[in-house]
Amino acid sequence: MADYQVNIFYSEEDSGYIADIPDLKGCSAFGLTPEEALRELQAAKKAWLETAMSEGIPIPEPRYRPIIYQVN
Repeated sequence: MADYQVNIFYSEEDSGYIADIPDLKGCSAFGLTPEEALRELQAAKKAWLETAMSEGIPIPEPRYRPIIYQVN
């Protein structure tokens, strides 16, 4: 199984980096560096998946792909 797409971007408003996984609704994290945001996101992803499994929430397959990688 392929892994989920991760987005990391700088937020002027938050003065730091935001990392998210579009396929996992609400799964995001903050860090002062891109590396820190990614580390925090890995912990958030683990918690998201564990919670979904314990609550019986369906876990979506990875589907999100940025437009630059989509082939028509």
